[in-house]
Amino acid sequence: MIKKCLLVAFTLLFTTTILFAQKPTVWRGENNGIYPDTGLLKEWPANGPEILWTFEGLGEGHSSPVFANNQIYLSTLQGEDGFIVVFNQDGTVAWKVNYGKDFKDSYPGSRSSVVVAGDLMYMYTGYGELICMDAKNGDKKWTKNAFEDFDGENIRWGVTETVVVDGDVVYVTPGGAKNNVVALNRFTGELIWSSPGKGETSAYCTPLLLELPARKLLVTHTADHIIALDAKTGEMLWDFPHTNRWKVHPNTPLFYNGDLFCFSGYGKGGVKLDLSDDGSSVSKQWEKVELDSRMGGMVVLDGYMYGSGDKAREWRCVNWETGEEAYVSDAIGKGVTIFADGMLYCYSDRGELALVEATPEAFKVVSQTKVELGTAQHWAHPVINKGRLFVRHGDVLIAYKIQ
Repeated sequence: MIKKCLLVAFTLLFTTTILFAQKPTVWRGENNGIYPDTGLLKEWPANGPEILWTFEGLGEGHSSPVFANNQIYLSTLQGEDGFIVVFNQDGTVAWKVNYGKDFKDSYPGSRSSVVVAGDLMYMYTGYGELICMDAKNGDKKWTKNAFEDFDGENIRWGVTETVVVDGDVVYVTPGGAKNNVVALNRFTGELIWSSPGKGETSAYCTPLLLELPARKLLVTHTADHIIALDAKTGEMLWDFPHTNRWKVHPNTPLFYNGDLFCFSGYGKGGVKLDLSDDGSSVSKQWEKVELDSRMGGMVVLDGYMYGSGDKAREWRCVNWETGEEAYVSDAIGKGVTIFADGMLYCYSDRGELALVEATPEAFKVVSQTKVELGTAQHWAHPVINKGRLFVRHGDVLIAYKIQ
């Protein structure tokens, strides 16, 4: 009896360990820009947080690092070739692998972040190539081309979607008339289901995967609509019109208290959608054109949403339920926002890096520094991991100590 109990306990432990090891990385973290780290600095030194290490000469790109297998994975463009560079925790390079051509046209550089799930990793290039590789050495397992295999077409500034992995499935948006959104077996690349969606091109968006009591729901933007699919079957459950001048919608929708907020730049702004309990329908609650972040994301905390705009360049705090503004500030330039341990981390397109209290009372900048290293645009989303703030600026990756 004792041996049997020990065997059961060992089996459960082994299974749990395997499942944990297979947990995939997620764009902007598991809670869409809200990181779980605690014990972080509430104020930085006068010259900014201590730099633990930097890596220069990385190449071109706008992607963010991800953390798995006790290593750091980052995509980049060197010449015309895309590489995944794998770092040790101290910033030394463990290895790197060439995954093929990546976007060399307007605003050149890698767009999508790597997704790592256990011993496999996935890269989706600006030219629509989805590559599955061994996460330990980069050996290719399979590839699919979203345009050639699934009748999609590229978009003006190249694919930027970071694919979503869940269990045995990888979801991707080719943007074709027939195969608009597809689910593939992540081990083989075989098609599980295909949805025609609205038949529109993709729109730079990394989808949101929601686990509701009734179903798993995949929510994303295509060129002129927000769409929601049953993640198991591919059935399109609803759509909502949402477009802008350039059909650019890179921000992953926010989910909070059972509702959705979907938003994009160029003066379009955002819409709050009341999502039915089973995910099968939505209705509009309110719209706000000033919440028009082009690519910086937002976070929602304790009933308030925080972020900056595009045409409405200021930083805003808005009541989630009503859309009413708690404050407006132009203290720093527009940009990206993430959150951890009571503080907003705001990274502007001018290279300003600010630590801001996450309170609806005011946009209170506690500490501020400037990202001087690196090249090109300040567009990559920062990431917090194990008490460190990682900022990628073009050809440089910086690890700051914030604990």
